[in-house]
Amino acid sequence: MSEIVKQSFEDLIQDIHKNPEKATANFEATALLREKLTVKGTTRQFNCEFDEPDILGGDDSAPKPVEYVLATLGACRAITYKALASLKGIQVDNVVVKVKGYTDLNGFLGLNKETRPSYLKVEVDAVIESKEDPEILAALYKQVEAVCPVLDIFANTNKVKGKLTVQNNRELVA
Repeated sequence: MSEIVKQSFEDLIQDIHKNPEKATANFEATALLREKLTVKGTTRQFNCEFDEPDILGGDDSAPKPVEYVLATLGACRAITYKALASLKGIQVDNVVVKVKGYTDLNGFLGLNKETRPSYLKVEVDAVIESKEDPEILAALYKQVEAVCPVLDIFANTNKVKGKLTVQNNRELVA
């Protein structure tokens, strides 16, 4: 169990109880298309690179966005395991989350309108190293399933509101 993680989450919970408005948070990211299909992503002070494999016209210089989605799901679940275990006093020595996504490119390429362009199925395998009672770890697993934010994004429909802004330097010809 991590005392630093436990204390951080306990402090956050106490702060939210005192100031409920602090429970809401907004996050932002920007994606800038560069050469071919490479993209520079930024969020807060962090940068990440995206690309597509050669077969899809990219340079294969970075993971695909859908690969980051899988890694993000695994990372969120690992963090959620550690946070909840720390709060509950459950000793967890290590967590490895393996995530596999299955897709059909017919959806993305618009070749079959019945096929979704995203993952058709996602499998997650969490491997926990711990000397705790397996029943305690099973209960922890159920709670992680219930509160993992990225799993919630996958499992529930989220309203996404988009808009297009066109910047055009061409003069209109009458």
